[in-house]
Amino acid sequence: MNIPNILTICRILLTPVMVIFILQHRMEAAFATFLAAGLSDGLDGLLARCLKQKTEIGAILDPMADKLLLATSYISLTAVGMVPSWLAVVVISRDFIIVIGVLLLFLFKGGVEIKPSLAGKLTTFLQLLAILCVFLAHYSPLAQAALEPLYWGVTAGTIISGFHYLAKGIRLL
Repeated sequence: MNIPNILTICRILLTPVMVIFILQHRMEAAFATFLAAGLSDGLDGLLARCLKQKTEIGAILDPMADKLLLATSYISLTAVGMVPSWLAVVVISRDFIIVIGVLLLFLFKGGVEIKPSLAGKLTTFLQLLAILCVFLAHYSPLAQAALEPLYWGVTAGTIISGFHYLAKGIRLL
């Protein structure tokens, strides 16, 4: 077990802690946990590249940890009324479709390597930025003003990248 993989596992373990804080309306603690998880995501990728410690398990765990963090963020923030439910449905639906697609590719094609596309990376960035602004909106009028445009940007990016991955998966089948 290398350092990047340990950081990824820490991100997975931080996710339910963040959810508990959100559900208890302890937003400062939830935000700090979200930031720690986000920083671990950047750090694990950087270390894996710099230390040449990319592993097969890391290639599987890292995107799973990202999806877990984002999905639980959207679901729990929706549960406490801080994110519109329609946005959570859009984000979760795309991730669910991607996971089902990867499972189908694995079943029918075997070891298919799935790399994130530019559209997927941009969507993940927008989704993370939206969650960041949700946490900051209570403190910053700028973050509050950015929410509505961000929600629509997340929606557009999520739909576009979802169709992109769907087309990519169909081609691979």
